[in-house]
Amino acid sequence: MPCPALPDGFDFTDPDLLQHRVPLPEFAELRRAEPVRWIPQSDNVAGFQDEGYWAVTRHADVKFVSTHPEIYSSTLNTAIIRFNDHIERDTIDAQRLILLNMDPPEHTRVRQIVQRVFTPRAIRALEDNLRTRAHNIAQTALAHSGPFDFVTQVACELPLQAIAELIGIPQDDRIKIFDWSNKMISYDDPEYAITEEVGAQSAAELIAYAMNMAAERKQCPAKDIVSTLVAAEDEGNLASDEFGFFVLMLAVAGNETTRNAITHGMHAFLTHPEQWERYKRERPETAAEEIVRWATPVNAFQRTATQDTELGGKQIRKGDRVGVFYASANHDPDVFDDPDTFDITRDPNPHLGFGGGGPHYCLGKSLAVLEIDLIFNAIADALPNLTLAGDPRRLRSAWINGVKELQVSAD
Repeated sequence: MPCPALPDGFDFTDPDLLQHRVPLPEFAELRRAEPVRWIPQSDNVAGFQDEGYWAVTRHADVKFVSTHPEIYSSTLNTAIIRFNDHIERDTIDAQRLILLNMDPPEHTRVRQIVQRVFTPRAIRALEDNLRTRAHNIAQTALAHSGPFDFVTQVACELPLQAIAELIGIPQDDRIKIFDWSNKMISYDDPEYAITEEVGAQSAAELIAYAMNMAAERKQCPAKDIVSTLVAAEDEGNLASDEFGFFVLMLAVAGNETTRNAITHGMHAFLTHPEQWERYKRERPETAAEEIVRWATPVNAFQRTATQDTELGGKQIRKGDRVGVFYASANHDPDVFDDPDTFDITRDPNPHLGFGGGGPHYCLGKSLAVLEIDLIFNAIADALPNLTLAGDPRRLRSAWINGVKELQVSAD
């Protein structure tokens, strides 16, 4: 294979790059010519005191890494592929307490407990309530005269309300969750002027809030999810601090990602009007999965090799970081027909927007698909003539494919 034609120093985790675009042409070049490629990084730019990472870009290879935690660890360096160069190692290691950054068997133990939140029965019990909430969100947006921000007025609301409903957070407190989660992931974006210290403080405040909830339920159990998760800790439930870290993960994994999927989905519909017209007519059940494939809210996570191994013809050394690029996998032409086309009737759709399978496959996938389906049905009913009123303003982030603002108009 010929060497891929990438500029010297090109880094798929560069937040300046991702603030402007997802590097789909460069991903395509790597899939064609060098699907596993070493990406050098200098001056400890990612915070890991190493020299770079392996970029994994093919669908099959991303799935392999994801489904072999004994070879590719989430714990050793966490799943976050890039921090800042001044982060302390102790700060990185502290994040191992989050489910996202655990390996089996500890990951297995905690996941078996928290997956009680996401049983089909639990999700079905939320559906009617969330349908009403989606309708109310769209009707409230309809009242705007002139342009409004789709992110804050529509996209963020249903995920926040769903999380609050799911674990018993008072709805009036959902703005706190929104604020804390924004600060935790926005340290790369100078517009927010958020330092990692502020992000860490926000994480601590969120964890403390959740731990207080857990303590209250232990004293006075209720017929809710929190009581189910934390009561009788010695009988295989969560300790208060474990519940705190679970809520922190929900705030990012269940809020930020679904909000960005909804935002990217709306932008895709409004820039592919034939798909919006088709959606309004047919409401295909396949639309939510295509929206997630197209959006891929998490551009990449990482794993760390636990042993010397081989992947895609390359020798991976023990301790090397390996970046799994879901955005690239979701545009792999070996898996998807015409992958650069937004097609809401795409079926089958084996995208990796919820992870590549294995132990870290998204716990909340069913809830996320439900939220996306409900909110777009509500938008199609209440705001069928929505139009773009400006280009999306993207988040500067090394790993989240985020949108800060999307101006639209219902007029």
